[in-house]
Amino acid sequence: MAAEITKNQVKHVANLARLAITDEEAAYYADKLGGIIEFAEQLNEVDTSGVEPTTHPVPLINVLREDKPVPGLDRDLMMKNVPEHEDGMVKVPSILD
Repeated sequence: MAAEITKNQVKHVANLARLAITDEEAAYYADKLGGIIEFAEQLNEVDTSGVEPTTHPVPLINVLREDKPVPGLDRDLMMKNVPEHEDGMVKVPSILD
């Protein structure tokens, strides 16, 4: 037997979430939340012994390429495209005084 969700409980949670709801809305959501809890309790009655837990309904396989180190770009060649550089670093305008 499910514990019934009351309008007062719904209004309390709505207040915590800073939501303004009317008495009619509280009654509506109390009924809907009660139905959700009732359904969850039905699921608890299902025998799941021997069923392996899953995190996703479809088995996922890593489809990315193997991570292999590769040489980086040539610093001197890259610096040819930079307007200003010094000691192998890009010079940019100062943003702090």
